[in-house]
Amino acid sequence: MISNVLHPTMRAKGYVLAIVGSMCYGLNPLFALPLYGQGVDPVSVLFYRYSFAVLLIGMLLIIKVEGLRIKRKEFLMSMAMGLFFALSSLFLFLSFNEMDAGIASTILFTYPLFVVLMMAAFFKEKTGVATWISLLCAGLGIGLLYKSDGGTLSTYGIILVILSAITYAVYLVGVNRSVLHSLPTLKLAFYATLSGAMMFGLISIFDGGIVPLTTMSMWGNAFGLSFFTTFLSLALVTSSIHIIGSTPASIIGALEPITALAVSLTVFGGSLTIPNCIGIALIITAVVVIVKFGRKG
Repeated sequence: MISNVLHPTMRAKGYVLAIVGSMCYGLNPLFALPLYGQGVDPVSVLFYRYSFAVLLIGMLLIIKVEGLRIKRKEFLMSMAMGLFFALSSLFLFLSFNEMDAGIASTILFTYPLFVVLMMAAFFKEKTGVATWISLLCAGLGIGLLYKSDGGTLSTYGIILVILSAITYAVYLVGVNRSVLHSLPTLKLAFYATLSGAMMFGLISIFDGGIVPLTTMSMWGNAFGLSFFTTFLSLALVTSSIHIIGSTPASIIGALEPITALAVSLTVFGGSLTIPNCIGIALIITAVVVIVKFGRKG
């Protein structure tokens, strides 16, 4: 449906869904960091996040009478792409141990740049001035984030977040350029998160086992991480895309790192310098430009 022929009320609904969905995804630090503090390692945290998400998405598919059945090629490809989706989460959550979670979430937001570069490199999609302007802004932004109030950010942490952005971009390109292109979003999400849950379960088996959730607080944070940042965020953003389109929804996605930063500052006592703020603004500007103009030259 094209947004310029939408009734104003429906258009407003689409924007509200995109805003709330993006903010929900930005709540990752709110639920993940307390679990870290309670001795749950990142792999176990992600195992719970993905496992609960599989159950929630599966229940929604059954309620909507869509079922779980897909073609064999779709199943194999969704499970394969799910590994990249899970790796992106793993790199991001590992980076939370190395740097401020809000800044990590901001750097992750550069993933649309990598999508455009991959499309240009592997599928000969044309790029233009907007792409290079965005890359310059993003590079300057990350450089300004490198110096924080407490000193220099962890180089290892930055590498982890860049890897998170790259693997997420691989996932998006793989979905867009494969048999998964026409697969309903919820079915794709179900099998991608199933793949991730299996991957984290296997990693845990060879790395000392999954850390058990022994208190109500731990269960609450694990479920909140899965429900708000995975299930609810996906459902709301997907609905908004159907109403207002992918470009406006993607631009509104800038609220994801802003929300993560707000959580980091207000709940966990993070701090930002003026250069950090400029860097964040440059990264968000770079992404807005690439989403809006990157494939138009």
